[in-house]
Amino acid sequence: MAIFDPFYKDKLELGDVCCEEQPQRPREPKVHAVPALLTPAPDWSGVAVVDSKIHNISLKDYKGKYLILFFYPYDFTFICPTEMIQFNDRIEEFHKLGCKIVAISTDSQFSHLAWVITPRKQGGLGNMDIAILSDKNHKISKMYGVLDEEEGISLKALFIIDENQLIRHITIHEICSSRSVDETLRILEACKFVDKYGNTCPAGPRESLSSVNNEADFFKA
Repeated sequence: MAIFDPFYKDKLELGDVCCEEQPQRPREPKVHAVPALLTPAPDWSGVAVVDSKIHNISLKDYKGKYLILFFYPYDFTFICPTEMIQFNDRIEEFHKLGCKIVAISTDSQFSHLAWVITPRKQGGLGNMDIAILSDKNHKISKMYGVLDEEEGISLKALFIIDENQLIRHITIHEICSSRSVDETLRILEACKFVDKYGNTCPAGPRESLSSVNNEADFFKA
């Protein structure tokens, strides 16, 4: 089966469509102005779906806690719900670390709400403990340097913002790549390790961050 793609002025086989979300296309090099690490996170406010209801939320609501801003391209797609469901199903692990998660795309709040109230067996998200923010006017995606202006969507990006609302970590992916809950938790724990013990953090698996004394293991003959 084939689809018509105006970019190529030709037909593409469905197998060429990346994860049923977006064809891979040659692009002119572009520069995204991403906020610098250890600088204040750009301030934002908007309309979100929280506990299956529509609410206004803002960055200020999360001051004093860690926050993960989880940008994704589309509602009702193949990869995005698998990521969001995994993060949501392990939300208590983030809460134990004093961290909240806000997912965000350029879809409307009404699309977000429809996605949440649609059962998982029918392609929806089901009940979510993660706020899902609408960036319909693209303002937030632009501020964070993750807007694909040609497509009008957010790139896959993840920002870890600390209790003082400084940006501590940034990752940006092509939209076909999925993100790891375990890796995100490892980085979050590393940030909190630095908060507690100082300006260095030993390498290694998550459990090695539980005690500063473990760093000696790296230097054994």
